[in-house]
This record gives sequence, C-alpha cells and structure tokens, in this order.
Amino acid sequence: MTTQPKLLLIRGLGHSGTTLLDLALGAHSQVQGFGEAMRLLRRPAPGEEQGGPARLRRELRHERLCTCGRTAAQCPVWGPLLEWLPSHDHLPLVEKWQRLAARAADQAPAQPPLRWIVDSYQSDLELLALPDAVIGMETRVLFLVRDVRSWVHAIVRRHHGQLALGWRSLARWRRTNGQLERRLQATGKPVFLLGYEELALAPEAALGRLCHWLDLRFEAAMLTPGPSSGSHILSGNHMRFDPVKSASIRYDGAWLNSSFLPVRLALLLPGWQAMNRRLVYSNQLVNPGGLP
Repeated sequence: MTTQPKLLLIRGLGHSGTTLLDLALGAHSQVQGFGEAMRLLRRPAPGEEQGGPARLRRELRHERLCTCGRTAAQCPVWGPLLEWLPSHDHLPLVEKWQRLAARAADQAPAQPPLRWIVDSYQSDLELLALPDAVIGMETRVLFLVRDVRSWVHAIVRRHHGQLALGWRSLARWRRTNGQLERRLQATGKPVFLLGYEELALAPEAALGRLCHWLDLRFEAAMLTPGPSSGSHILSGNHMRFDPVKSASIRYDGAWLNSSFLPVRLALLLPGWQAMNRRLVYSNQLVNPGGLP
C-alpha cells in the first residue's frame, strides 16, 4: 500500500535561501522538491505571454533544464504536465497541484517511500489558505527568514547601492515578514521557523532539527545540495545550476563589511532588532551576538 506523501510549503521573502533549502531537502531520499511550482501552475494572465510560465507551456520546455538534468519536456514529472497544462489552464490551481503531486508519487521509487514533496514559491499564499482536505494531503509550512542586514545588503547589491532602495527594503523586510507571520498563525497549519543564518552557518544542526520535525532521519547528502538533490526545479534562483554555489551550504558574509547606512542602522530602529532575533535566531543554533 502506497503512503500518501505530505506537502511542505517553504514561504518567506525572495532572496532568503528558499531555492537552496529546496535543493537540500531534495537530497533526502524521501523528499522531492519542485521549486516555484505554484508560479508555473498558475494560468498566465493577459500580457504575460512572454514570461517563463507561459513559454514553458510552449517552446521553452524544450530548452530549459530541470535540476534532474533533463530538459523540462524530458523531465518525467514536469514533461507530461507541461504538455497537459495548455488545454487545462481553466482548472482550479489546486487541481493542477494535485496532478503534479500524483505524478511525483508515481515516478518516485517504491523504496524508500516518498514522504514529502516541497513547493518553494515564497510569494504564494493560496495553498496556505486552503484546508488540508481541499489540498488532498497533510500540509506543513517552513517560514524561512534572512537576517534583515544581510537581506537588505543582498537586495541593494543587485541594484548598485541605491540608498533610497535600501530604506525601502528595510521597511519591506519588516512589513512583509510581519504580515506573513500573522498569516501563518491564522492558518492553523504546523509551522517551522528557520533563519537563513542558522541554515547557512550551522547547516547540519539546522537540517537535523528540520528532519526531526518532518519525522525523517537526517541524511548527510543534504549538506551537498547541488550534486545530491533529486528536486525537480524549473523556476527558482539561478544558483541551482552554479556548481560552486550549490555544492555546499555556505554563508555569504559580505554584508559584514558593508558601510551602507541602512545595513549598519537596521537593528537600531525600534522593533527591528526584536523581530530579527525572534524570526531568524529562534532555534538558538547561531549566536546573533557573534555577528556585528
């Protein structure tokens, strides 16, 4: 008798390590990750014909690689689904998700059994709002949060150090994470809070604790996500194909030497320090006092 896999939703702000965590989880023999699956399953809106999700329903599926090593069209999970989607885009999103989950379960080896499937589209809130009975499987949520200083530095670095963007990013970090924290509490679903700094600076301890919460045995392959992962990711951070960045879980501490004012003053603003400590360092795997 086949055991129904459970669903883990990784949610949080973009550029917080969701793709890296998806790869690491996919390196476990009983987990398969699907990256930003909900983004790909949504029906493209008018004007989005040249976007990735729309083009993956057409010519792009023969060009874009899945992390399984095949093109999207040849991927045993995504290939048949992308061919099926154009004539079924009118269906509710949850029905498309159920078809993807069923495809994943059918393709997974019988032993060891597939226990978890993962969606890491951090912006999606639709599945969060649905009860497990509607989704068709038990659902848990992993709330991944990156230290506000590191996150602001990463966003601003991508846009060549714009000061105004730094202050806006600082406000966005608190507003979005606060809203998501309240939304997660309201769903009633089990939530695991993990800081990106905990994952990157103490990966074995962080993943071990996460595995325990998922009722899994920790597997050392999770520490080498790129070469070990069995995830089927078509949409997510481009680091998934970088053999250096995906080879291990390492911390980018470039922000520690930043003189950028929003980064240096972030924790001096009322409310930011307490929220940062609560959301990023809740598992006490990393001493935030050890970071400037």
